[in-house]
Amino acid sequence: QLQLVESGGGLVQPGGSLRLSCSASKFTLDFYDIGWFRQAPGKEREGVSWLSVVSGGAYYAESVKGRFAISRDNTKNMVYLQMNTLKPEDTAVYHCAAGEFSETAIKITYWGQGSQVTVSS
Repeated sequence: QLQLVESGGGLVQPGGSLRLSCSASKFTLDFYDIGWFRQAPGKEREGVSWLSVVSGGAYYAESVKGRFAISRDNTKNMVYLQMNTLKPEDTAVYHCAAGEFSETAIKITYWGQGSQVTVSS
């Protein structure tokens, strides 16, 4: 059964906004780093943003700094990604993931099926 389910993707014009949501079931997000990864056709998977369970701090890829914001609601066992000023190069399938994340090592324990985000006029 699915343990991470994303929603909120879609088609948006350049400059627009979308909010992705990720709902976790059968496990508690409190004990994991939780974040978002994306993969575009022909490109490698990219870590977009995550929240550290140890420090509480947030990581953002350089390409999204100042435009995206990650947040979590532990009472609802959910994590969100607010995406503003979207660009065509943000087009990708966005996956929610839980595990242990750092800029040098990614260990994924749970992985969502993904939500398509398309930025096009």
